[in-house]
Amino acid sequence: MSDPTARNRLDEEASPYLRQHADNPVNWQPWDEAALDAAEERDVPIFLSVGYSACHWCHVMEEESFEDGEVAEVLNRDFVPIKVDREERPDLDSIYQTVSQLVSGRGGWPLSVWLTPEGKPFYVGTYFPRESQRNMPGFLNLLGNIANSWSNPEDRREMENRAEQWTRAAKDQLEEVPSAGEDAPDEGVLTDAADAVLRAVDGEHGGFGTGQKFPQEARLHLLLRAYDATGRDSYLDAAAQTLDAMADGGLYDHLGGGFHRYCTDRDWTVPHFEKMLYDNAELPRIFLAGYQLTGEERYRTVTEGTLEFVERELTHPDGGFFSTLDARSPDEDGEHVEGAFYVWTPAAVHEVLDGEDADLFCDRYGVTESGNFEHGQTVLTIDREIADLADEYDLDAAAVEDRLDDARETLFEARANRPRPRRDEKVLAGWNGLMASSFAEAALVLDPEYADAAERALGFVREHLWDADSSTLSRRFKDGDVKGDAFLEDYAFLARGAFDTYQGTGDPDHLGFALDLARVVVRDFWDPDEGTVFFTPQDGEELVARPQELRDQSTPSSLGVALDVLLSLDGFAPDEAFADVVESTLATHGTRVETSPLEYPSLALVADRWSAGDAELTVAADDRPLPEGWRETLAGTYLPRRLLAPRPPTDDELAGWLDDLELAEAPPVWADREARDGEPTLYACRGFACSSPTHDFEEALDWFEN
Repeated sequence: MSDPTARNRLDEEASPYLRQHADNPVNWQPWDEAALDAAEERDVPIFLSVGYSACHWCHVMEEESFEDGEVAEVLNRDFVPIKVDREERPDLDSIYQTVSQLVSGRGGWPLSVWLTPEGKPFYVGTYFPRESQRNMPGFLNLLGNIANSWSNPEDRREMENRAEQWTRAAKDQLEEVPSAGEDAPDEGVLTDAADAVLRAVDGEHGGFGTGQKFPQEARLHLLLRAYDATGRDSYLDAAAQTLDAMADGGLYDHLGGGFHRYCTDRDWTVPHFEKMLYDNAELPRIFLAGYQLTGEERYRTVTEGTLEFVERELTHPDGGFFSTLDARSPDEDGEHVEGAFYVWTPAAVHEVLDGEDADLFCDRYGVTESGNFEHGQTVLTIDREIADLADEYDLDAAAVEDRLDDARETLFEARANRPRPRRDEKVLAGWNGLMASSFAEAALVLDPEYADAAERALGFVREHLWDADSSTLSRRFKDGDVKGDAFLEDYAFLARGAFDTYQGTGDPDHLGFALDLARVVVRDFWDPDEGTVFFTPQDGEELVARPQELRDQSTPSSLGVALDVLLSLDGFAPDEAFADVVESTLATHGTRVETSPLEYPSLALVADRWSAGDAELTVAADDRPLPEGWRETLAGTYLPRRLLAPRPPTDDELAGWLDDLELAEAPPVWADREARDGEPTLYACRGFACSSPTHDFEEALDWFEN
């Protein structure tokens, strides 16, 4: 049989990240049996490189090393080089990132790992320059040293011993299940978690820590929820400061809408320019919560701009959502550099706008000759208040806003003529679920038409990635190519997206899909003996460890979201015992949540729901999900732990829903809750107590305050 490692096989892959490396002289292999078998047959180490298409330092390492003939010669001769898209294989990324964290205290991308032929790691790092510099070993020398050590029997024994130790340590951390406590965390978990979040806040600039700034949406949800529960201004002030910083700074694209990945500085000025679908899914949800709680109009504006960006630039013609926009694009010299598409100089602004409008724009968004980025360029930020500009330009505030609106539109159109960043057009099941949740929430808070985008995305995933006969989900679609068994995040994120779309539309078909996905979570990922839900299915590929995902990272904890949606669905399918899974898992990990809530904010949010009970609203009406007047009231009400359960007004009509959902009888959330007096009727419940049926939405909301 021919040696698969004799050539670069990435031209057979659909992943844009892998295809970016298909022309490298390195004989890259995908992670598959052929490559792993070749490593064992050749008895050489595996060099594993993990990254993603919008990763800046991945591109740098490619240009410096993977496009270099001398480096390729060593890699091809002495190793089996495997390239992995971490967005396709988050399980592999989780395992080897854990090793990197354990060994060096840090991780990131590109992740560079040397493995035994059995897949056990013995050397790990992230970016390596081709030649040694700034206390970093050179990649070429490192390859030579590792190859020489592997061929030396004594050194090899040491490397294999290290691989065993590191694998055991990673397995212990990823699979560790503490002895279950007697109970899930109690009602104090919310304020304890919010207090921990408050201690981590950067009081000067907002956000968390004093270095790079990441959004950390779940922490902000904890702060808002704790403010609502206690009335303590410190919680709201910290959350609002961070929302303002993200809305005003360079994280947000002030011309085209949408958020970049993170900011490289403490004061939210210079972003890392890639735009990820998951950030632009999760951030609108926290801004909508902030808008409901404060009435701050710019939170609404930022949300609308972000959703418009997603519909315009990250949406497949058939409705699914693409994954990323690259950080880099060609500059005037044709060089691919970070931020080229987004940054401005005063001269560039004046080329597009008339004199005073250009000056007004530059003053508002901080565009100066010295700039705030490389080579005198400026990342747009809100630098001056409208009132100050009105005084300086002798205009009223409304005139300033109108002129700035026109200027932004003109500059946006001019920017569209620049070379665009590359787009990774993978459609990932889980990330589409996150985005569907965001559009569904916007349908309730802003405009019902936002639900259309959520429904189209769910339809796309169901058509291309869901097998209803086997109740299995695939992870990725790209240009007709479907690949990869789905992970917990796919089922959990998509189930939440489907349930939220049911809440936002009142269409039971989405509820049915959510129930189907939740049943698979229990069937394939829940381990009752261990009392936890794993990230990979029990019959999945056998790797050196079976990870759990308890912590929030760039995306929410998949375990936290899984428990959240199981808790939401329990009242619709009590025979499935979803609540038992939630209770057992919270008891298993409760001590972790209570002692380190900063690491586990999504789990802390679920624990709060468990202990406090949902604000359950059953709506029996023809107009779904809510009659118009009621929708407007709900839109302006911050109601944490809200569970909206629309149903038809009569039990005869409900019977059709039950047939379609294959439910033998009306579940508790709908049972005995018909419309009264021929009018839309609302039932407000928490725990095992309910209000009297009412036709007054405000009265039902007031009941929750009693």
